[in-house]
Amino acid sequence: QKPILLQGHERSITQIKYNREGDLLFTVAKDPIVNVWYSVNGERLGTYNGHTGAVWCVDADWDTRHVLTGSADNSCRLWDCETGKQLALVKTSSAVRTCGFDFGGNIIMFSTDKQMGYQCFVSFFDLRDPSQIENNEPYMKIPCSDSKITSAVWGPLGDFIIAGHESGELNQFSAKSGEQLSNIKEHTKQINDIQTSRDMTMFITASKDNTAKLFDCTTLEHLKTFRTERPVNSAALSPIFDHVVLGGGQEAMDVTTTSTRIGKFEARFFHLAFEEEFGRVKGHFGPINSVAFHPDGKSYSSGGEDGYVRIHYFDPQYFEFEFEA
Repeated sequence: QKPILLQGHERSITQIKYNREGDLLFTVAKDPIVNVWYSVNGERLGTYNGHTGAVWCVDADWDTRHVLTGSADNSCRLWDCETGKQLALVKTSSAVRTCGFDFGGNIIMFSTDKQMGYQCFVSFFDLRDPSQIENNEPYMKIPCSDSKITSAVWGPLGDFIIAGHESGELNQFSAKSGEQLSNIKEHTKQINDIQTSRDMTMFITASKDNTAKLFDCTTLEHLKTFRTERPVNSAALSPIFDHVVLGGGQEAMDVTTTSTRIGKFEARFFHLAFEEEFGRVKGHFGPINSVAFHPDGKSYSSGGEDGYVRIHYFDPQYFEFEFEA
């Protein structure tokens, strides 16, 4: 089936994110534009304008009322999803790399980069207390002096966050006290992406060490490994099947010397339990930077270094194949 091609960015895509119902798809890129699209037909609903630098991350809360974005312009912004109005602006000392709402949508967290002499911090704001945003005073700030956080997500029930680092380490930080609950190192290189399963019992990491790994959310126990022969930039878990999709590819600067065939820019599908690859989808002209499954599991999207987002609907055979298997 022909994918729906979304052309709304001038620079490479940094993250794509569905809302909980899956009717909207939010896309951000290395340009200052934040786009929101109807996922069913690829129509652009609108943009959130205000950032002045590359936007690294985006998240929507549970009932899609608010959208959160973090950018290299040293700010994290809160938007009204429906009107596109900017509701809050948090200024930071360095670029905002990851951001997210907790399950209730009341607490936001974001991490800042270690750059220009500033340390990497994770900041927590409670949106029910407007003074925190006004005075730029988070209720909690966790310093990460060793290696910067490159990806972070909330754990189940908003009790803790799971953070992946440049060094390949994974941490759990308590959202109440800020203490480090556990720390493991299963990856040898930088973790590019972390995504949780639909029920938030597991999460998958994508790393520059050419693997994606599955972990238990609560214990951080390493469960599965999916191996490729190139850096993995993003990985997502299907909400209905035991399937994983990985996106990645050679570093952009090495690509000019190879053809697109050798660059290996396909989205790759693996079986969750058997760790075996069973399918590939071509299409992008550069590495895939972000992948996401639709919450109903009937389609998935990928955003690439080429600036395009592609929405792929699965063939009916895909569902028959799974149920027979």
